[in-house]
Parts: sequence; structure tokens; C-alpha cells
Amino acid sequence: MVDMLMLLVGEAMAPLLTRLYYNSGGNSLWMVTLAQSAGAPLLVIPFLLTPRAAAVGEPRPAPAASKMVAICVALGLVVGCDNLMYSYAMLYLPVSTFSLLAATQLAFNAVTSRLINAQRFTPLVVNSVVVLTFSAALLGVDDPSSSVGGGAGGDAVQRGKHAAGVVLTLSASAVYALILSLFEATFDKVIGAATPRWVLKMQISTNAVAATVSATALFASGEWRTIGGEMAAFKGGKAAYAATVVGVAVGWQAATLGAVRLIARVSSLFANVTGTLALPMVPVLAVALFGDKMTGTKVVAMLMAVWGFLSYVYQHYLDGRRAAAREGRVHAAAGCGICTDQMNYS
Repeated sequence: MVDMLMLLVGEAMAPLLTRLYYNSGGNSLWMVTLAQSAGAPLLVIPFLLTPRAAAVGEPRPAPAASKMVAICVALGLVVGCDNLMYSYAMLYLPVSTFSLLAATQLAFNAVTSRLINAQRFTPLVVNSVVVLTFSAALLGVDDPSSSVGGGAGGDAVQRGKHAAGVVLTLSASAVYALILSLFEATFDKVIGAATPRWVLKMQISTNAVAATVSATALFASGEWRTIGGEMAAFKGGKAAYAATVVGVAVGWQAATLGAVRLIARVSSLFANVTGTLALPMVPVLAVALFGDKMTGTKVVAMLMAVWGFLSYVYQHYLDGRRAAAREGRVHAAAGCGICTDQMNYS
């Protein structure tokens, strides 16, 4: 429940604060990209306080350090690219549209989980993928002028960039789904354990790589020279600027840590399903905070996305019932075998 709460709060908090950053005068794409990974040092304290898990059964040898370094660097680079696509997408789209389009990561994750993690497809899973695809298609062909309100949110969104924002959001969602499946494959096939320390170690390492890439790009692009003026012109002053950027960093770290812990405990698919629960929250808050218009197209897309989410939840419920039934039959068979042995001995 704690992991799910972290994921839900982060999923709702980070996009809203990113839109607030753009609306209040922030213009640095690399600063937003850096903020998505720069909160990794916050996890060092819980990592140091987490005790090592006791080995159960025969201990598995630790993976080679060179292999783990290569995996973390590769995943970190992919995370950095994904963060950049999200930064552009949130600049070009109203936050409500962005949130609804980002829900397609659930459909993408169904495909990556099938290909990488051997998750099986069922009619309910296929139904969810199709419904979420049509939901994204509705938003993709929606008139961008009908999505932009008269408030600050409408001024910040460049109407001519709507199509690019849709493509970038879908691309980032697909890459994020791939990242979750790769995390699950790393825990299952390389590390062979999903202890709290390994979860934190993977989270810190991959985000450190992504943050390093973003910071390097921030200085190489020359955007760092504009940060001082951006802070001075920011609505609310330098303190509000710092609080917003820190809030974005904390939100993304909470969401990612919650997702990675759920991957370790259950699966990447379950983590994505949980994240979709934040879907109805963000568009409603965006209407209240930024003046986004809740058009009929968005309402239909939201209902379709919720229906796709419920299909996944019901499939998870059915899988749980089947697993419980199989376990009950095994226990019953074991009990009958014991009774038979005792009768034969007597």
C-alpha cells in the first residue's frame, strides 16, 4: 500500500508541478529533464538504513560488477532520453491531454511484458490494449484549440505543437513501458533477488546516470546561463522557482521508486496498472488549477481509459483466484497423501 501510494502521489504531483513551472515563466527543457532524475540522492539515506535481507535457502552468487555497471548505464541513458521526451511533451500539451495520452503506457507495457517477461495475453488484456489505443487516437485527432482554456495553461501551450506533443507522449510512454519490463527482467534474470536494497541500488544508479547526462546537456547547450534570469523572472520569485523544481524532483522520484518496488514485489504490469489509477485525478486538477477545458472528447477518452484499466484489474483478480485454487488443490493433495501413508503404516 505504501508503494502504491508513492506511485499515485508522484504520478499526480510531477506533471502538475511541471506545468506550473512552464506557466510561471520556466523555459529550460534541460532543467525539467534534470529534475526528473536529480532526486536520486534523496534515496541514499533509506538505502543506508535498509538492513541486508537474510538469505533464504542456498544463496545465489552476486552478479558481476561489470555486468551491473553496464546494465545501469544503459538503463540510465534510456531513462534520460525518456525524461527529455516527457519534458517536450508537457511543454507542448495541456497537462490534462498529456495525462490521458500517457495512460497508453499500460497498453505498451502489455506488449513489452509479453515479449520480455513472458506475460500471457488474454481476451481482457487485448480488450484493454484496444480500448487504450482508441482513447489515445481520440486525443490525437482532437482539435487543440478546444483543449486550451483561457487561463495561464492556454497561453503556455503552443497550439502548432499539438501533433508533436502527441507523438512525443506516445513515444515516451512506449519507452517507459520498455524500461519497466527491463527492470523486471534485471531483477528476475540477472540479480535473482528483489530485496529492498537492490531496488534502491538500481533506482539510485540508473537515475544518477540519467541526471549526469541531463546536467551535461544543460551546460553543453548553454541553457545554464539563462537560469539566473529565469529564477528572477519566475512568478513568485526565486524561492517559488526552487520549490517548484524540487517538487518536480521529489514527485518523479516517489513515482519511480513506487513503480520499481511494485515491479520487484509483483510485476511491471501491476506497477503500470497502479499508475493508471492516477488517470482521473490529473485532468480534473488541471481544469481547476490551469484552466484546461474538459471537452467531450477528453471525457470519452477518460472513460475509455478507465475501462481499459478495469479490464486489467479484473484479469489480475481472475489470475489471483486461479492461483489460490491451484494452491488449495496442492495442499489438499498433500494432506491426502499424508493420511494414506499413515493408514498404510497402521
